[in-house]
Amino acid sequence: MQHSDHAAAEAPQPHDHVKRLPILISLIIGAFFSILNETLLNIAFPELMVELNVTAPTLQWLATGYMLVVGVLVPASALLVQWFTTRQMFLGAMTLFSIGTLVCGAAPHFSVLLIGRLLQAAGTGLMLPVMMNTILVLYPPEKRGAAMGSIGLVIMFAPAIGPTLSGLILQTLEWRWLFFMVLPFAIFSIVFAFIYLKNVSVPTKPRVDVVSIILSTIGFGGIVYGFSSAGEGNGGWSNPLVYGTVLVGAVSLLLFAIRQLRVDEPLMDLRAFRYPMFTLTVILLMIMMMTLFSTMALLPFLFQGALGLTVFMSGLLLLPGSLLNGLISPITGKLFDKFGPRALVIPGAAFLVVIMWFFTRVSTETTKPTFLILHICLMVAISMIMMPTQTNGLNQLPSRYYPHGTAILNTLQQVAGAIGMALFIGIMTSGQRGFLEHSADPTSPAQMSEAVVTGVHNAFMIGLGFAVIALALALFLKRTQGAPS
Repeated sequence: MQHSDHAAAEAPQPHDHVKRLPILISLIIGAFFSILNETLLNIAFPELMVELNVTAPTLQWLATGYMLVVGVLVPASALLVQWFTTRQMFLGAMTLFSIGTLVCGAAPHFSVLLIGRLLQAAGTGLMLPVMMNTILVLYPPEKRGAAMGSIGLVIMFAPAIGPTLSGLILQTLEWRWLFFMVLPFAIFSIVFAFIYLKNVSVPTKPRVDVVSIILSTIGFGGIVYGFSSAGEGNGGWSNPLVYGTVLVGAVSLLLFAIRQLRVDEPLMDLRAFRYPMFTLTVILLMIMMMTLFSTMALLPFLFQGALGLTVFMSGLLLLPGSLLNGLISPITGKLFDKFGPRALVIPGAAFLVVIMWFFTRVSTETTKPTFLILHICLMVAISMIMMPTQTNGLNQLPSRYYPHGTAILNTLQQVAGAIGMALFIGIMTSGQRGFLEHSADPTSPAQMSEAVVTGVHNAFMIGLGFAVIALALALFLKRTQGAPS
């Protein structure tokens, strides 16, 4: 493991005289527009179902597939950041993302649109680890809270604001403009990074473990594909294709984990899990990503399918919470530097439990101001948990584990988001279908609205269970000071 250790440890030497702000701005610009695309289409799903003539579970692959590709690519990032410079990784990733954006905007039908989304996801999957690893290298542990808060402004604000922006755009323009409007900014980020982004590490080009790459791809891909297929109505979990792909994925991940612990130069060094706060961080953030992305997927269906709201009004309801979510992240980062994680994460997790319970009680009679307040509170709770937890967990790792720690976190967050979205939409669809099967008049608009509410209730009950688990885990958090290299 000498090569990988050296690659992670060599970076801090020249950074005292490096101008950090231009590098941070370069990363934030590129990250914002690539991560924005994870939820940009969510509020347009009901419209796209009609225009592209596809079902909700099929359409969800525009979001699930995006996160799946990111989750499959990120495990290799610990290796890639040692093979290529910061500039090469970032510029290559944003170029790939821009090509995918153009393909999406010009897509004549669903299959081409999906291909474009997967190209976008490939760019995002290569870019995310560069951003996280660069922050860890540039900033000492005592200043990382504020720096990570700035990144949190992107990681949390971008996907949260996606439905709002798309709602505003779709009010006057067709769905293709969701991509055409992003493209100029993606190109601008390439130009800006070309001028200002500096390299923070020197490539050492360690050995490429092809077997590990294959095992991680089959593992993460099989699990997410299985969960996604479970909601498509083809027998659910009784379908051999569903439980078969999950089983193959689980076995592949087990073999992947065993191999990482045995080879000299692991693709993703799982020894990082020996640090308890990092392990706790991984579990908490997986729960948070499942909650965030599944909620962003469920609310548009509830607003438009059950309450009869327009796309514009749906986006407007999500705007205040999305804005507040992004603005709070830098503040929670600074508070973390001063008070540690427990002062933020425990109250945030308790708040999340209360909010998720309220979401299980909503109905067609629930007022728009109530939904507005609930969404604002949800975004505040998630903001109090995510960045402080992530910073605290990464701080405990020695510098040689930075590439591997960021790869583990980014991979499992993306896969958890994909599984969460697939699981929650599958539960919603199943509940909706079950309600209509026992309805006296399943074609009645009122009954169809009630069916959507029933499905959403079922999904939010599971979300409430996850929130309770998050609160229990938060009680075990301890502040970390950083481990020696």
